Amino acid sequence: MTAWLFTRRTFLRGFVLAAAIGIASPGQAQPRNFLWKATGPKGSLYLVGSVHMLTKDYYPLSPALEAAFKECDLLVEELDLGEMRAPDSQMAMLSRGLLPSGQTLDGVVSKETLDLVAKHAAALGLPLEPLKRFKPWSLALTLLGMAWQKAGFDADLGLDKHFYDRARAENKPVQGLETVGFQISRFDEMSMSDQDRLLQQSIREIDNETAAVATLANAWKVGDTATIERIVLEDVKSDPVMYRRLIVERNQSWLPIIEGLAARPRQVFVVVGAAHLIGPDGILASLRAKGYTLEQR
Repeated sequence: MTAWLFTRRTFLRGFVLAAAIGIASPGQAQPRNFLWKATGPKGSLYLVGSVHMLTKDYYPLSPALEAAFKECDLLVEELDLGEMRAPDSQMAMLSRGLLPSGQTLDGVVSKETLDLVAKHAAALGLPLEPLKRFKPWSLALTLLGMAWQKAGFDADLGLDKHFYDRARAENKPVQGLETVGFQISRFDEMSMSDQDRLLQQSIREIDNETAAVATLANAWKVGDTATIERIVLEDVKSDPVMYRRLIVERNQSWLPIIEGLAARPRQVFVVVGAAHLIGPDGILASLRAKGYTLEQR
């Protein structure tokens, strides 16, 4: 479990995010970016929708993104990547992703789900027994992450990591909107039946990942919010429990923090998964409802 992992395939596409690289839509003079300047009664800040895994083909980034980052003296991301990479956080992610001693996957998921795991493991040439130690949610995210990696996408090339490295190199402070422990809890506190469903759905849809990855990342590159919303949000909304737990509730907890950041005397660069910005429950819609002016760059 890492900061770039969402819940099911749609989060990895978006919460890993939607038509050829660098090509604008018809009638659009220049490609836009998944970048907005939000201006409210007390100030403004930049909001960036992130793809948590990318390839080298998406670099260098648009000058608009780099220019906005240069204006800011603080980077805010879903997680402080420094906290996430700390040894104690790594141990927490590992331990909470494993079933208790004496318990295995075949004792907590349906036979149908276990059969799917076994079939997928065999296709990948992976031994089944070690996989049985994983909690269903953790195994789902692990297998989906492998699918993205197989398609050539890498978390070390994700937008979050890019700007985190830039901030460190330029001595800009970094902070997170939530902690590693809270992010893990969004998955780990799901009921076992929800985890079973997540694992089964993820494996059933994993073969479609390679084709979907480029579609989503390319839509992100040209700021195509409609495509991202259609592919990412419409799918996850079909599972109201997941949608509320992993999108809506987190957006609601972040909103007052983001408003506070907008009131700072200097600009802030906020980077969150693209799926969190868009849609009727997204950060952009919530800020607009509060009277903020939003300019896509």
